[in-house]
Amino acid sequence: MDLAIRIAIATTILIIVASLGSSLFYLIKDRGQTNRTLNALKVRIVLSVTLFLLILLGYFTGVITPNSSPLS
Repeated sequence: MDLAIRIAIATTILIIVASLGSSLFYLIKDRGQTNRTLNALKVRIVLSVTLFLLILLGYFTGVITPNSSPLS
């Protein structure tokens, strides 16, 4: 489970970056004539929420532990 969550988080981050790149490509290519840019950004939002939930899952299962505060 430890490795699966870490791989899922890394994969989600890579897909988010790819989605952001595709939305930039569609923005430049289509010049606002189609909804492809909007659709790519919608996918990125859904992936970002999924990433947040995966990070929470990793935190609550103990796979991801926060660093200690440098002030303490």
